[in-house]
Amino acid sequence: MSTKWLKTLTAGLALTAAAGTVSAEKLKIATDPSFVPFEMLDIKTGEMIGFDMEIIAEVAKRAGFEYDMNTMDFNGIIPALQTGSIDIAIAGITITEAREKIVDFSDPYYDSGLRLLVRVDNNKILEFKDLEGKKIGSKIGSTSYDYLTGNLKDNDGVTPYPGSADMYLALMSRSVDAVFYDAPNVAYFARTKGEGKVKTVGALYEGQQYGIALKAGSEWVDEVNAALAEIHEDGTYKTIYETWFGPLPDAK
Repeated sequence: MSTKWLKTLTAGLALTAAAGTVSAEKLKIATDPSFVPFEMLDIKTGEMIGFDMEIIAEVAKRAGFEYDMNTMDFNGIIPALQTGSIDIAIAGITITEAREKIVDFSDPYYDSGLRLLVRVDNNKILEFKDLEGKKIGSKIGSTSYDYLTGNLKDNDGVTPYPGSADMYLALMSRSVDAVFYDAPNVAYFARTKGEGKVKTVGALYEGQQYGIALKAGSEWVDEVNAALAEIHEDGTYKTIYETWFGPLPDAK
């Protein structure tokens, strides 16, 4: 066996091994299991389901990576990306300037905002200004909590809860007067478990966009964005959206 041929064979094997490593790469993805209908646990199967779960499955398939799905409290997601213990997160994460300084974001994939939820017998809270001096539930680490503390002069009654189920329970048990949180999650609760017991009031506050968050410097940003663009173009996004939210609004 010639030395030249041996070097060629060795190089070829090295390239094959490297390619195998890339194709076998499995990324760690995190989500918050309490943000319905974006992500929630299917009791029957033990699997995570929801709008976000279908979106990330399509993105991963088209971007070319496999993944392990992990669940954690929302307020732990950004720190986990910072430390590199996870690679990607999808959990209705609002793109903000502060977050963009410490993690990478995909292009927006969902337009949202913040909404008020009160009990059906409450006719005193009709808009945001009516929250002054009231007891309000929100979620730890969320933009809704930041909005409340930043825009209410009397915000001593603002209580952060670890999960959305906790703050809704607090509202139903009259521990708080209102809940202020992401509009799609509030609306979903109002028409499911809270039907006939709670109602949404007021306008949509602070228009927001959700993005897929990646650890800073991630090599997957371009691939994720390309996959998101593709599922919009071929109608897959529309199909997934209408499964969970009904008719897709016309683009503005």
